[in-house]
Amino acid sequence: MLRNTFSVLDGIGEKTERRLWRHGIITWDDFLGKETIPFIARDKKSSADEHLKMLDTWLNRRNPSPLSRHIERKEHWRAFEYFRDEAVGLDIETNGYPHNNGGYVTVVGLYDGKNYKCLIRGRDLTEENLLESLSPYKYLITFYGAVFDIPFLKNYYRLPDFNLLHYDICLDSKRLGLKGGFKHFEKCFGINRDGDIAGMDGYDAVRLWQMYKRGDRASLDTLIKYNREDTVNLMAIGEEIYNQLKKSTGIGGYVNG
Repeated sequence: MLRNTFSVLDGIGEKTERRLWRHGIITWDDFLGKETIPFIARDKKSSADEHLKMLDTWLNRRNPSPLSRHIERKEHWRAFEYFRDEAVGLDIETNGYPHNNGGYVTVVGLYDGKNYKCLIRGRDLTEENLLESLSPYKYLITFYGAVFDIPFLKNYYRLPDFNLLHYDICLDSKRLGLKGGFKHFEKCFGINRDGDIAGMDGYDAVRLWQMYKRGDRASLDTLIKYNREDTVNLMAIGEEIYNQLKKSTGIGGYVNG
């Protein structure tokens, strides 16, 4: 999908993107292979050529850092297929307070499609371990993470910028007209949780942490299980939403697969 995308170029929106597809310009190579395009000014075409060559080089090198800076975050979802095997879902739990008023992260969950990892405050949740845990990945998947999880982490820990392509399911699904919280999305896609954590929400996660701090070790196990479900389900829901977003662009009428 990413190499079919022209809305990464300045001044080209989805309407012009579809017009390019209708004229047989389906990929970046197709665009670069045209000396001129009737409905794109010559100077704009020249500038776009250079930008696409730059993006293509970074994509071939599988370098997410410059891609994340030169592609608007709202278009990062388009890279899902390309970086699917190097993606990680991230979800945090907190103590329920704002980061600037006594709030802190209690648990960070990471899931790459095969393995789940949980970093816990007071055990192994440190800046160093968080950066090391994220270092193998090139593509980040969250639910409302651009607004909550990532700003919270960056305000609490002295972390550098997250130079990963970032697919925020919550924000990106809005262009499909989808609304609601993460649990609503799970129900929409037929994802069920185990009985002991079914129906739990963020308030319960805060309560479980408080119970753990008072000495109830079993509460931490339940909190980790709750976070694991959140994080693992990001991948399944992210793929479903990606497929719908891709279909909504109309690219399926011009390419196979």
